[in-house]
Amino acid sequence: MSQTTDTSMPDALLDPTLRRQSRKRLTGMRMLYLATLLLLLFSVVRVITGAGNLTAAGTAAAALGLAVPIAMAGLGGLWSERAGVVNIGLEGMLILGTFGAGWAGYQWGPWAGLLAAIAFGALGALLHAIATVTFAVDQIVSGVAINILALGITQFLAAEWFVGTQGGGQTQSPQIPDMATITIPGVSEAATAIAEKGWFFVSDLAAIVAGLTTDVSVITILAIVLIVGTFYVLWRTSFGLRLRSCGEAPYAAATLGVNVIRYKYIAVITSGALAGVGGAYLAIVAAGIYREGQTGGRGYIGLAAMIFGNWRPGGLAAGAGLFGYTDALQLRGGGAVHALLLLIALLLIAYAAWLLYRRRWVGAVVGLVIAGLMILWWATTDDVPPQVAFVTPYVATLLVLALATQRLRMPAADGKPYLKGEEH
Repeated sequence: MSQTTDTSMPDALLDPTLRRQSRKRLTGMRMLYLATLLLLLFSVVRVITGAGNLTAAGTAAAALGLAVPIAMAGLGGLWSERAGVVNIGLEGMLILGTFGAGWAGYQWGPWAGLLAAIAFGALGALLHAIATVTFAVDQIVSGVAINILALGITQFLAAEWFVGTQGGGQTQSPQIPDMATITIPGVSEAATAIAEKGWFFVSDLAAIVAGLTTDVSVITILAIVLIVGTFYVLWRTSFGLRLRSCGEAPYAAATLGVNVIRYKYIAVITSGALAGVGGAYLAIVAAGIYREGQTGGRGYIGLAAMIFGNWRPGGLAAGAGLFGYTDALQLRGGGAVHALLLLIALLLIAYAAWLLYRRRWVGAVVGLVIAGLMILWWATTDDVPPQVAFVTPYVATLLVLALATQRLRMPAADGKPYLKGEEH
């Protein structure tokens, strides 16, 4: 394909409103401003409530770790859906990844476990690609089948391969050796020292830096590289342009010489491999062992993070970080979640003020009423029940998705079967 054809494809194929939407996207500088304002708000709430866990280094480190499998599942969904294939089977591919990491990891070490997790996840995605791309099976049905099949296969293989091994059993693998972690020398120590001072804003920022630069898993760094690399490959290369054209206008792309089926296969298999990385993190880093059920629905949450991020890597990472943060808070007890009530109320007030500025009266009033109720809840209680703390991450995910629905635009041909030789 000539360079002229490549440069003409974005306006013709990908999105007729691309220029208008690009002007609305947040620039890097605006995102930095928003992050600064958000951290300032966190600092205010920490001072008012005395809940140091809101910005503690341990919370930041836990949030990063909890976000990795969600981000990898969501990134896998992004690759698949940008090529036009819905991948509900990410949960099953995560399960296959955890099993692969446990099976190879305890025998040959964590790096072998990581490679096996990638291979197992990619194998599950290959089955999904054969069903949906080659045979045009309904993509939702195929994804659900992959989830069920992955659970059944791993249960059967665990009983065959792990029973009788030292530390293994019908529902778990033997212990996996630890994978190396990385601490940035100088930065971690300095940030920890500043965080201990308890200064307004500065110590909060330092605590977050300390949490993100101390004992960081190699798989976490790999996940960050994969997110950045995905943006570069899909939005800065001709390969990525062709792949995205398969999710926007596959028949038009085919007339320009794009092998749509090949690109869909590549995208779906890549999505499974990425989910496998998330599964490897759960088994090798988070638990040090494969256990049945340890994915905990993170494949579905990854899809929610992908939708929140509007099918883009940066937004996906923010969505995964949000869930990871709320999950980290609930692990630290109801006191931190109680302080979160005030934070959410202040955010709702700011959101209502923006709606008032845009003259969206109904949404603004609803936001203010909910904010008032949350402030009342915070002011009249000292803690929240454990059940509320447990469901906080899931409620946060639903709220964010509800607030983000107005700006979402999925790929135009996402979920639609491609039948080679037909014109649509």
